[in-house]
Amino acid sequence: MRRFDGIEYGAIPGFRPLELDLYLPDAASAAGAVEVPVIVHVHGGGWRRGSRRRPLPRLGEDFYPAMVRAGFAVAAIDYRLSGEAPYPAAADDVRAAVAAVAELMAPHGVGAGQVFLWGDSAGGHLALLAALTGSAVAGVVAWFPVTDLTAMPDPADPHTREALFLGAPAAKVPDLAREASPVHHVRADAPPVLVMHGDSDTLVPTAQSVGFAAALTAAGGSAQLQLVPGASHFWDGAEDVTALHQQSLAFLRKLVTP
Repeated sequence: MRRFDGIEYGAIPGFRPLELDLYLPDAASAAGAVEVPVIVHVHGGGWRRGSRRRPLPRLGEDFYPAMVRAGFAVAAIDYRLSGEAPYPAAADDVRAAVAAVAELMAPHGVGAGQVFLWGDSAGGHLALLAALTGSAVAGVVAWFPVTDLTAMPDPADPHTREALFLGAPAAKVPDLAREASPVHHVRADAPPVLVMHGDSDTLVPTAQSVGFAAALTAAGGSAQLQLVPGASHFWDGAEDVTALHQQSLAFLRKLVTP
């Protein structure tokens, strides 16, 4: 595996450069391959914190390398957090990263094939939102995502993560909250989605994923929902997190076309 850190994918006046890290197959293994499918990974952190350099603690340092071993390139991205700029900044950044990834991989001798999105928590929300509002991706993995900002607890509280992300409590900006909610963008031609959520999640209600999967299916799209017994947020309490990672990779592998 080859790793290239701090690649700029966007420059917005008044903000820090937007950067991603690339994890690519070794040159020898990539030789002769015209294209490699790419996972654009969007970290969590309540839209308020987090980094591309710190994926889920329970998966540790092997999170990205395991994706490469499964036959993918990985673009691990940072985006503007809610303390820097409210919605739609973060969603715009994810869409920009998806659009830029092929050009950024080319100088390293690996072509970008199909592009997939994968995110956890707030990153799962952003991955779904980007995929449903313009990003050309072939599939999405969303772990314990927020999917409906209008249905989260305490919609009138100005101090929640959702209010800080929107710039105001959802109850005060209902139209904006709907616009920023993946569940309100479901459509028949949406890319296939795998949603995984702990059935004991106390931070993001399980109903967020259940409702989204039902809505996407009802719209004619493809949604697989897996509720993980005993798991809370960040897979705390899950029996085998590595297996969840492997199941998610297997889902994407089935979507890769020759």
